[in-house]
Amino acid sequence: MLVAAAICPCPPLLVPDVAAGAAPELDSARAACTDALGVLAAARPDLLVVVGPAEQAGRGAFPQGSRGTFRGYGVDVDVQLGPGETGERELPSSLSVAAWLLERTGWADAPVEGLGVGEQLAAARCVDAGRAIATRAARVGLLVMGDASACRTLKAPGYLDERAAPFDAEAARALGGADIAAIRDLDADLAAELRASGRAPWQVLAGAAEDAGLAGALLYDDAPYGVGYLVATWS
Repeated sequence: MLVAAAICPCPPLLVPDVAAGAAPELDSARAACTDALGVLAAARPDLLVVVGPAEQAGRGAFPQGSRGTFRGYGVDVDVQLGPGETGERELPSSLSVAAWLLERTGWADAPVEGLGVGEQLAAARCVDAGRAIATRAARVGLLVMGDASACRTLKAPGYLDERAAPFDAEAARALGGADIAAIRDLDADLAAELRASGRAPWQVLAGAAEDAGLAGALLYDDAPYGVGYLVATWS
C-alpha cells in the first residue's frame, strides 16, 4: 500500500552544476524537494519507486543501481539510483534528476527502483500502473517527477499559451489537496499541447493512492523560465 509520496519537478537545472551561475534561482525549489523527501523518509517505506516522464512509449523499469548522467549538459556529473549493480540502460533525464535528489539527501531508508512512463501514455494505463505499484510491498513510497506546463511566458520553451496558467493552477490545487479524481481526469491532450511532462507520472500516483487515504500539502508553486514547477507531499 502507498504510505507516502513526494512530487517534484524534474528540470536538469535543479542540479547546480548544470544551472551554473543561475543555480541560486532554484534554491527554494531545491529546499522544497528536500523537505518533500524528508516526508517520504519519515513514512519508512519498504520500497521506494521513482516515477518520471521518459521519451520512450509505454513504460520502462529501471532497477536499483541504474546510472544516469548530465554529461549531455556539459557537466561531469554522474548519478546512480541507489546502491548495487549498474543497470544496462541509462536513466532518462527525469529519473537522473531524482537520483541526484536522493543522493543529495542521503537516501538510505529503503530499496529504490525507477519507472519511466511515456509522456503520451493514456490515463487509464497510468492509473493501472499505479495500482500495480501499490501492491509491490506492505509500505510503498513514491517519488513522482514531472513538470507542469512549459507555456507560461513569451520566453517559455513552448511560448505563451493562455491555457497554461489555469492548467497549472488546477494541477497545483489537485496535487496539494491529494485530489485523486482531479488528477486522474487531467486532460492528456491539453497537457501534451502545454508540454506538461508531469501529467502521466501524476496519474500513476493517482492510481497508487486510490485506497491509501492520504492528505496532501503543496510546498512550492512557481514558474521560473516560464515552466510550472510544483512540489507537494502526500502522507
